[in-house]
Amino acid sequence: MGGNDKRKRSESEGGDEQPMEKKREILPSMIKNKEKRSAIHAKLKQQKKLEKRKKAKARDAAEKRALELGEELPAKKIPKTIENTREFDETVCKPDDEELFAGNDADEFSSILKRERTPKILITTCRFHSSRGPDLIKELLSVIPNAHYYKRGTYDLKKIVEFANKKDFTSIIVVHTNRREPDAFVIIGLPTGPTAHFKLSNLVLRKDIKNHGNPTSHEPELVLNNFTTRLGHRIGRSIQSLFPQEPNFPGRRVVTFHNQRDFIFFRHHRYIFEAKETKQTESKGKKTKDAKGESEPQGKVIARLQECGPRFTLKLLSLQHGTFDTKGGEYEWVHKPEMDTSRRRFFL
Repeated sequence: MGGNDKRKRSESEGGDEQPMEKKREILPSMIKNKEKRSAIHAKLKQQKKLEKRKKAKARDAAEKRALELGEELPAKKIPKTIENTREFDETVCKPDDEELFAGNDADEFSSILKRERTPKILITTCRFHSSRGPDLIKELLSVIPNAHYYKRGTYDLKKIVEFANKKDFTSIIVVHTNRREPDAFVIIGLPTGPTAHFKLSNLVLRKDIKNHGNPTSHEPELVLNNFTTRLGHRIGRSIQSLFPQEPNFPGRRVVTFHNQRDFIFFRHHRYIFEAKETKQTESKGKKTKDAKGESEPQGKVIARLQECGPRFTLKLLSLQHGTFDTKGGEYEWVHKPEMDTSRRRFFL
């Protein structure tokens, strides 16, 4: 009797599972036949496209109805991104932070940013540099005004710092190379530091950029984006101290350092404003093949950009107090692998 009861139970349980399996949605990845799989994938893609179009039409209709009735427009939905869902950070700078502004007046870059000193940059390489290293340095000399290149030779970096201090340089940039490819930047503020060490990646030289422009000798405008934390603010001021604080606007040159997810993207452009005429046609009644529309030329100002190069990406590895010192140096911040606990945690 016990065995019969168990069979009945198993049959009843099996009977309940069959309709549940039928209700399950068949995904394209579950189909082994390639033609059927691609056909179902295309069908699902088309359905999603139609649903999206239907929602957009309903949203436009609701906005139009609200405008006609004089009501408030429905709130626009803001998509969730990694940037706007980042983890809370206490070090994010606020506009009314008096302590931050007081620190700006007393930090190492204040004399340059207050225009009491003119930036003078010394650019050099590591001891064994590659073929692309000098090409990058040549382009950096055209980007940064009042920059000078000195061969490294066999000199130690501490001796180069002493030499630069005697010659009244305000910063040193060291281009490090590995396997014939530039892979790191070291920016040393003079005379008292700090020293920032960056990883360099995604380097594209001017000759490799399609339809590139040639930069002029005008002093560029500097754009720093999204340096929001205390550390990011300090790195931004360090970068700002490399450039003169009086840009020559007729030259229409722009140098951009854009921080996104702790990656600093460097771009160098020239821009121009042009007046473009646009024709607007207004036809009366229904549109036919023979109907002639009235054309009214209207002026429209557009901006055009031309990239001058180079193009690269920086990622901060460490920030050290004072000038370069690997043995006795005190670090303000060092990136460690265990700090990357979340994709939504940023430091700059």
